[in-house]
Amino acid sequence: MKKYLQLQKHYQSSVIHIDGYENWIATSWLPVLHIFEVPFYYIEYAIAQLGALQMYKQYKEDPKQTLENYKKALSLGSSQSIKEVYDAAGIRFDFSGETIKELMLFVEKELELLEQL
Repeated sequence: MKKYLQLQKHYQSSVIHIDGYENWIATSWLPVLHIFEVPFYYIEYAIAQLGALQMYKQYKEDPKQTLENYKKALSLGSSQSIKEVYDAAGIRFDFSGETIKELMLFVEKELELLEQL
């Protein structure tokens, strides 16, 4: 709960003052029923984010090919497994530490570029 409160303080607007409400904020995630009733609901978001980040990275390297890959993946719809859709998009359906580390290093570099603007 301490980590959740830390993240809330980091990402919430500085206009909102939570002084005196820290205990409530730290546990405010508990009423979110998805976490308990449909635990894989949020995992779908993670899977999608890892795919989106790979597509973005691919786009930065080769925009034209990425758009072709994207169209090919979309054309499959739900007729193929998610792994096959990722393959068609030219990205990996891989949640290994190595893949995540590679993406996070890319994201860090992108954030540094944004901070320079």
